[in-house]
Amino acid sequence: MTRVVVTGLGAITPAGPDVASTWATLVAGRSVAGPLTRFDASGLDARIAAQVEGFDAEALLGRKRAHRTALFSQYAVAAAREAIADAGLTIDEDLGARTSVHVNTGVSGVIPTAEAVTALVREGPGAVSPFFVPAMIPSVPACEVAIDQGIHGPVTAGALACASGTAALLDARRLLLSGESDVAIAGGTDAPLTPSLLAGLGRMGALTARNDDPAAASRPFDADRDGFVPGEGAVVAVLEREDDARARGARILGVLAGGALTSDAYHLSAPDRQGRFAGAAITQALARADVAPSEVDYVCAHGTSTPANDRTETMALRASLGDAVGRPAVSSPKSMVGHLMGGAGTLSALVCLLAMRDGVIPPTANLETVAPECEGLDHVMGAARRTPVRAAVANAFGFGGQNCVVVLTAA
Repeated sequence: MTRVVVTGLGAITPAGPDVASTWATLVAGRSVAGPLTRFDASGLDARIAAQVEGFDAEALLGRKRAHRTALFSQYAVAAAREAIADAGLTIDEDLGARTSVHVNTGVSGVIPTAEAVTALVREGPGAVSPFFVPAMIPSVPACEVAIDQGIHGPVTAGALACASGTAALLDARRLLLSGESDVAIAGGTDAPLTPSLLAGLGRMGALTARNDDPAAASRPFDADRDGFVPGEGAVVAVLEREDDARARGARILGVLAGGALTSDAYHLSAPDRQGRFAGAAITQALARADVAPSEVDYVCAHGTSTPANDRTETMALRASLGDAVGRPAVSSPKSMVGHLMGGAGTLSALVCLLAMRDGVIPPTANLETVAPECEGLDHVMGAARRTPVRAAVANAFGFGGQNCVVVLTAA
């Protein structure tokens, strides 16, 4: 069976407007979390976030289109354009018919929804934008990418909470292997920073309360962790069958060797207490990729910095890797750019691929004292680690017990 490879990457994150700036920030181990400035957050319990700065939607899309589209769609288009250029592709009419798009989201169009509800309450139905519905539905980012690039192949979208971006990669892989598409554009996007969503997450106890020290607030696996920092952005990859990519002389970043989806079927927000089905997803993904636990060099952890997630993810890694659990390096990019929600899983895949390319693994920022329940892993602390990476695991675990794991290997 031919392999599926990644030939292009694009990103717009709180760390920067492209892959290069995002990667440089992660390798430097620098947190970009800060006070929320997008709106008045003074009444919220959690008043910090990792925000995308300086984004100019009108420059990207033109004034009319920017006015009609939601921010999570705009991020997706920006990341997709970079990924396609990075892959060295020009999508003409022929290629557009053979290309698929898979852009997932975790929380969908919460900004246009908040705006529409506010307008309805304050001024009545006539104040609701006619563009509200097409702006907020979860399939729109994928459709916007297809419109932007003239893509007429399959376009899919899904919402798997924080596992959304990783699941999009597996959707793309299936269509490539089935022959339904020859090129796939896949990733995740979210722009969730609204008062209502952050108030809800705060009420759940999911967010950090470190408002006075934003840069140190996200601290996955640390004994003093207390919740995650919300973030936003999009990360998109271009995938192809290996023989096609090599035939056109494409640069190959790595192989999407396998993956797995499982469900905790336990609780709407809390993970299974033993991490059993997250561990099963890791085990199944490795088996499908034909990678032994002893061959894993790096785990890009879901690592949200919540007490429950980091503990159960550690348990899942112990169960799935067994005696090899201490071998792979482990780190979490959420410690620096916050939780991108729908984009988080694809960001983890990006980190795995660039770690393979450069032989460097970003650290988990702010990890000073490993919590007792998170011991036994080879945490990358303090600074990036230079080491060869040939096989990597990217974990993504979402509300509702949605677990998605992908395994990436060097070409």
